[in-house]
Amino acid sequence: MTSKERANFRSMANTIQPILQIGKNGISDNFIKQVDEALEARELIKITLLETAGETAKDLANEIAKSVKAEVIQVIGSKFVLYRKSNKK
Repeated sequence: MTSKERANFRSMANTIQPILQIGKNGISDNFIKQVDEALEARELIKITLLETAGETAKDLANEIAKSVKAEVIQVIGSKFVLYRKSNKK
C-alpha cells in the first residue's frame, strides 16, 4: 500500500464511528469472526480499545490485522482503523 493510499484511507476514517470494542476479555475467536465479517461488508472499520483491555492499541491492531489479513491504517490513542479489500465488491 502506498503512502498516498494510506493517507486517503485515513481521511475516510475520520468520518466513521467505531463499530467494535475490545474490553477486558481481549480478542476471542468470535471477535475475530466479527472483524472479518465487518471488513467484508465495509472494507474500512474503526475499533475502540477500552481501558480494561490491558494491552496497547498498536499491539492489538497488529494482532487482529494479521488474523484477518488486513492492513492497519492508523492507530490513535485507544482507536485503530483496519482496511481489507472486499472479495465481493
